[in-house]
Amino acid sequence: MALTASGRPPFRADHVGSLLRPPVLRQAFRDHLAKRIDDAHFAQIQDQCIRDVVKLQEEAGLKVVTDGEFRRGSYWSRFVEGVEGFTIKPAVFKFRDDAGHEVEFTAPYAAGKLRRVKPLALDEFNFVRGLTKTTPKITLPSPSTMHFYRCTDFADKGVYTNVETFFADLARVFQEEIADLVKAGCRYIQLDEVAIALLCDPAIRKKVEDAGQKPDHLVDLYIQSLNDAVAGAPSDVVFGVHMCRGNFKGHYLASGGYESVAERFFTNTRVNHFLLEYDTERAGDFAPLRFVKNKGVVLGLVSSKVPALESLDVLKRRTEEATQYLDLDYLAISPQCGFASTVAGNPVTEDVERRKLKLCVEAAKAIWG
Repeated sequence: MALTASGRPPFRADHVGSLLRPPVLRQAFRDHLAKRIDDAHFAQIQDQCIRDVVKLQEEAGLKVVTDGEFRRGSYWSRFVEGVEGFTIKPAVFKFRDDAGHEVEFTAPYAAGKLRRVKPLALDEFNFVRGLTKTTPKITLPSPSTMHFYRCTDFADKGVYTNVETFFADLARVFQEEIADLVKAGCRYIQLDEVAIALLCDPAIRKKVEDAGQKPDHLVDLYIQSLNDAVAGAPSDVVFGVHMCRGNFKGHYLASGGYESVAERFFTNTRVNHFLLEYDTERAGDFAPLRFVKNKGVVLGLVSSKVPALESLDVLKRRTEEATQYLDLDYLAISPQCGFASTVAGNPVTEDVERRKLKLCVEAAKAIWG
């Protein structure tokens, strides 16, 4: 279908992108890493699993599909692999769950000058486009993903003496990739923004301040990096930004509503719509939506982290609550995040995933007709 960058969400029922890797694909990732299977065999397994997951989305009634991010080890891994200059180091933050359990993770680090040496998601788009008549969506990690997780130590000081030159090179990488995607026919691109969502959390803001940085300055820097990433794209390309508080094996990175960043973020980010997490009380209330003007919001009301299926009546009621701050015509519904930001995935089954995607479609029909 033809999309228009109208401010309204392009679909009443959407999803964030990543989907549960089936057991055969999880095993293939392990086998490929251990060199038990070659690149060609690995690609064959990925291809078939992607065919299956596109069919799953279509059968759920979705009008937008992804490849489930099935070619990626994590939501940002292929980006780093395709950009010369990046390496991997430990992150300075930790994932946690409501029981207080913590999990360490890794982050990109610029050890050399950044340069796009191969397409990052173009092959993903081309493959999915050949499988479906519905609209393919491509997801990309936000520029801040390449900076924030390491805090002040994000790059070799001998390579990047200041943050401005780092983000200038990074913007060029995004612009080149987006230009190739657009040339291939991609018209819906989602940027996954974690850092700005984390900077809503008072504890993380304090950690950033203790490291000698100013949280509000980082918010402005990351907004500008998003705008630079999409600069130059044709006006008919629809850009959405997903706000994520972290999603790893059911764990999260941050708590806190959007209020502290809402006015600047919703006003100054030059995209069509936002996909916002609203599945738990950690996300705060809908009041920050009062700053959204002439842009859409996809309400992430369905949890990808827990198996319990949400009530249709609750989804309708919560959407009605959101209309106190933003007109219904500018709203849509989705899960709050992907089901598998990494190969491991969240602690839910494929049947739960399927039912939750169908629930989003059913809720959209019940709410918008």
